[in-house]
Amino acid sequence: MNKKQKKNLIRIIISSILYIALFISSRLFSMNEILKLILFLVPYLIIGYDILLKAMKGIKNLKPFDENFLMAVATIGAIALGEYTEGVAVMLFYQIGELFQSVASSKSRKNIASLMDLRPDYANIYNEEGEIEKVDPKNINLDDTIVVLPGEKIPLDGVVVEGETTLNTSSLTGESMPRFVKQDDDVLSGCINLDSIIKVKVTKTFTESTASKILELIQNASSKKSKQENFISKFARVYTPIVCYSALFLAVVMPLIIYLFDNNNLDFATWIYRALTFLVISCPCALVISIPLSFFGGLGGASHAGILIKGSNYLEALSRTKIVVFDKTGTMTKGVFEVSDIHHPLVDKKMLLYCAAHAEMFSTHPIGKSLVKAYEKENNKKCEEHRVKDLIEISGHGIECMVDDKKVLIGNQKLMKDKNIEYIECHDEGTIIHIALDNNYAGHFVINDVVKEDSHEAILKLKKIGIRKTIMLTGDIDSVAKNIAKELEIDEVYSEQLPNDKVKKLDEILKEKNDKKESDIVCFVGDGINDAPVLSRADIGIAMGGLGSDAAIEASDVVLMDDNPLKIARAIKISKKCIRIVYENIYFAIGIKFICLVLGALGLCNMWFAIFADVGVMIIAVLNSIRSLNTKNL
Repeated sequence: MNKKQKKNLIRIIISSILYIALFISSRLFSMNEILKLILFLVPYLIIGYDILLKAMKGIKNLKPFDENFLMAVATIGAIALGEYTEGVAVMLFYQIGELFQSVASSKSRKNIASLMDLRPDYANIYNEEGEIEKVDPKNINLDDTIVVLPGEKIPLDGVVVEGETTLNTSSLTGESMPRFVKQDDDVLSGCINLDSIIKVKVTKTFTESTASKILELIQNASSKKSKQENFISKFARVYTPIVCYSALFLAVVMPLIIYLFDNNNLDFATWIYRALTFLVISCPCALVISIPLSFFGGLGGASHAGILIKGSNYLEALSRTKIVVFDKTGTMTKGVFEVSDIHHPLVDKKMLLYCAAHAEMFSTHPIGKSLVKAYEKENNKKCEEHRVKDLIEISGHGIECMVDDKKVLIGNQKLMKDKNIEYIECHDEGTIIHIALDNNYAGHFVINDVVKEDSHEAILKLKKIGIRKTIMLTGDIDSVAKNIAKELEIDEVYSEQLPNDKVKKLDEILKEKNDKKESDIVCFVGDGINDAPVLSRADIGIAMGGLGSDAAIEASDVVLMDDNPLKIARAIKISKKCIRIVYENIYFAIGIKFICLVLGALGLCNMWFAIFADVGVMIIAVLNSIRSLNTKNL
């Protein structure tokens, strides 16, 4: 409990003891009415002074119609009618319900509070004397080298330049399995170093680091309300004045109407009591408190599972997902290309790989990197920059350069055609990279992307939870795309799609849905770098494996904090569970309220019953809301 909660608990305990003592005393001994009023006002003011102050403040600001006003009028009215025990009891139980809600809300914030501890207060650097010194991470610049000791959190994103260790990434990804890192591996801020000292070269400043981006997402998530939350806010603004005027009608108009038919029966006291009971019952606390708490719990539970959802509006929309569109590379495949074969080599394979790797050594494309990786793995040494000269990158075709004394042309078949080099077509599955040496065709490399182990299971799980169509959009060649789609059991596939083509195809999917007047949600799942336009265009954009990417965070609505496709289905199941809990609370609270309001207006229930209708319903709804935090079995 925080200080405010402890203070309220002490007030509740003191008021409860005084109330019980007075309740028993008033039953055992006769008391003067004035003395009785004064004595019962003591626990009433101890427990209810803040509610009275808030009610007066609302009246002063010309916004009186809220739960504080309802409680103040109902309890003061009950005391004025001589119902001291009931008046104090209503305020006491209301405050117990408020404390219970506050504690429950604090519990639901624990998942997010733990994430708030992602960002360390310091970074280690070596000073001029060669000793480790702690400095503010905000003062660390790009390319500076920091030292991370065992047990410490990594303060900034970077690349390991010295040492190897295992990292606890659970705060970021929700996964308990430690990750091994060595020299040249990327590391993210917020991970915990478990084993050994490592040196990290900083690649992102403090404000741009992964931990800072995550915290920014979490802090902004609560500002984006769902339809249900907006409905409840509007409902409360209309509902509260209506019940206040209804209570006034019961207290003043109804006894006058009855008096018209029975001149001997002008009983204001009975109808005022009914009106006050009506006010207590009508308090919309259960809805106003439990609905946002359900969404907050859902967002917290998702974040604990390594799924960042930018707002409860996106959490709500996820539950209506029926069509999921995927990118291929980096989403359903690892995005790690491997050289699987070399066909028709007209020179020694080692020489061919040597020339290809050196020509591609400056490339940032995964295919180029795969050639470099294959060479370095086979020869156990890195490519040498000085061997490459006159390098020209031909956009959409390939590379032309000199490697030692050989002219190298490497790229797709378009490059071979443009340079009038006769090439041999390949009919194997995979990406084909042709190479020519000194304008003579020398062979081609077959490069394949590796399908993620969980991709097929992810598609099956999506279909199991009600996704009616899965689609893959990829820039890869048709044969490769169709082969992967068949392997993963994806319903439709569109290949050789440029980023603009993907946007057009997604627009067609959205238009088809809108023409049928369907409320289904279309999700696009991409790696968040090249797919930013289509991530923004989809009803819901889900960034896969793009945690450290600004494009992923900016363009998407949901960020999966690792690249596991199984979390797509888990995110949807979390949203469905949360929405189910929300509607359970709405139907339960409104149903009970309506029944009790009718009974109260007819005089068939007293204020003790009203306490259950208000505080009891609120506690039950809050308890139900807490269930949204539990996402372990989804």
